[in-house]
Amino acid sequence: MTVLTALDAGGARWASGFWGAVGERTRSVTVPDMWQALSDPSVSPAVRNFRIAAGLEEGRHEGPPFMDGDFYKWLEAAVAQLETHPDPDLARTIDEMAHLIASVQREDGYLHTATLIAARNQEAATALADRFHFETYNLGHLITVGVRHFEVTGSRLLLDVARRAAGFLERLATEEPLDLARSAICPSHYMAVLELYRATGERRYLALAESFVRVRDAFEEGGDDNQDRLPVLDQAVVAGHAVRANYLYAGLADLVAETADAALQRVLERLWDDVVDTKLYLTGGCGALYDGASPDGHPWQEDISRIHQAYGRAYQLPHTTAHAESCANIGMILWSERMLALTGEAKYADVIEQIAVNALLAGISLNGREYFYTNALRQVRDLPFELRRPGDTGLHPVPAPPASDERLRERYLSCFCCPPNTARTLSRFHERAASVGDDGLHIHQYGGSDLRVTRPDGGTLALRETSDYPWDGRIVFTVTEVAGGGVPVHLRIPGWSAGATLTVNGRSVAASAPGTYTPIEHAWSIGDEIVLDLPMPVRMLRGHRLVEETTGQVALRRGPVVYCLESADLPAGVLLEQAAIRRGAEVRPVQTEIAGAELIALETELVVLPASAETLYDELPTDAIGAASARLVPYFAWGNRGAGEMSVWLPVVW
Repeated sequence: MTVLTALDAGGARWASGFWGAVGERTRSVTVPDMWQALSDPSVSPAVRNFRIAAGLEEGRHEGPPFMDGDFYKWLEAAVAQLETHPDPDLARTIDEMAHLIASVQREDGYLHTATLIAARNQEAATALADRFHFETYNLGHLITVGVRHFEVTGSRLLLDVARRAAGFLERLATEEPLDLARSAICPSHYMAVLELYRATGERRYLALAESFVRVRDAFEEGGDDNQDRLPVLDQAVVAGHAVRANYLYAGLADLVAETADAALQRVLERLWDDVVDTKLYLTGGCGALYDGASPDGHPWQEDISRIHQAYGRAYQLPHTTAHAESCANIGMILWSERMLALTGEAKYADVIEQIAVNALLAGISLNGREYFYTNALRQVRDLPFELRRPGDTGLHPVPAPPASDERLRERYLSCFCCPPNTARTLSRFHERAASVGDDGLHIHQYGGSDLRVTRPDGGTLALRETSDYPWDGRIVFTVTEVAGGGVPVHLRIPGWSAGATLTVNGRSVAASAPGTYTPIEHAWSIGDEIVLDLPMPVRMLRGHRLVEETTGQVALRRGPVVYCLESADLPAGVLLEQAAIRRGAEVRPVQTEIAGAELIALETELVVLPASAETLYDELPTDAIGAASARLVPYFAWGNRGAGEMSVWLPVVW
């Protein structure tokens, strides 16, 4: 059972402020621009693949095998926009795509355009022939958008498609469990069938989710890259592909919500803590490694297998080669919000915020049109080795960029999984604002919300937030509607904060400790004001002693926002590797603008170290150190001014 239920679009909106601006950009730029790319065959084969599969055009399948699922994610974003901002043109596009999808599905519920196009062209085509065809991933996102389409429009067209797709998975679970286990890559279908269960009330879909776990646990060909080397209940640490891991554990948290499986919940709490305590980047990025082996250093070689785009060992957090795929970061939001619903603990909302205002927003340009696949914490010139460029999974190689300091966001990536995932996450981010429980309204995220909740006993409360958060820590909630005595309010006191103060109509209320919710019981009236003040000093943070790459370095954070230094903000003649910061240096918040976005930067005087030699080792020079004024920008805003170098962590001079 869940402790908290998230407010949907009927109860939560980002009406103003920081998240209001992001939401408007998502509506007016990101979702329509992405549709233009996906529907233009000269840019993307996504829609054309469906048209070919339907017999409306001739041709062969193009693009990666998971392109169907990525298209479904865009469609989910569009449906979310239709819910919050009804638009007849968007509704027609959604309806047209829904009919196109339905026309392609096989009678047995299977839908994978690559296989269907091959069959139409009289070529050999077998379902589930290769686990890296991502059929169950595609079907999971198909089921999810089918449920959302039904919830928003009332149409059963895609809901029936979702039910048939779930029926195909049911047949696999009973008749071909090995194929099902082998193909469970990036298992979106765990979350999906439980959403279908909630929408229909049919227990067969709950039973199907339980069968997924049994099939996975019985699988004898697994490895850490897919989190199927060990049965779920035996997993003590998170390993392997970060997207797959976060999707899996999010789906299992959904299962706990329906079954109250205490043993499984304990495992999920342990695994989540393992990520947050030992494997999460300061920016909220997930998955440190491009490639590796797991369990690394294990005494039994036969148990070690290749991993990629993956979590590494505890405290293994490289900067320049950080992978931190946008989809993995989103997966951690999905997992964390489900743990928040299960437990009501503020630490899960803290991590959602940490990811959202840093890694999530870094994955999309400030103009809302270009995207990162990976999210490094440091970018430097002239790397002597190649890294897979953003957008290349390694399954479908593309040419390397000309230089490592030119890894910029792109409008369309050869692997397009992250952009529509970002679009759907931002389109539904109002669902992360607040939840309701038996004890009242819990407010998780700040940034310009309008909230309204009505409990079964008739108690109603509506609040309007006025704030410039995360740039300013003063957050004001004004009561705009109340009935039946209202509802108690619980405000999150962020884990990053210290010295929070709280008033109701000017009277002081004791704020609880950082990383908790402060309950407020009050006989509400229209016009009442709740004011939460969160001091926002600039903090210098250091890493754990075992995070080798942060040794002797610090990062700057103000409120929840992590900052970085770009070469564009260094004086002429000063290289990124020469920039250091003195402990106790004065750091001043200043307003600035990047690519039309208003934000808060940090100004300080840096220490300029002597230039380093290009040899592997060099004697420490005796040259005098210098000084230079410089500006640090929010991490999410980096890379919006052309190619250049960047670092979150800087050497500290004592």
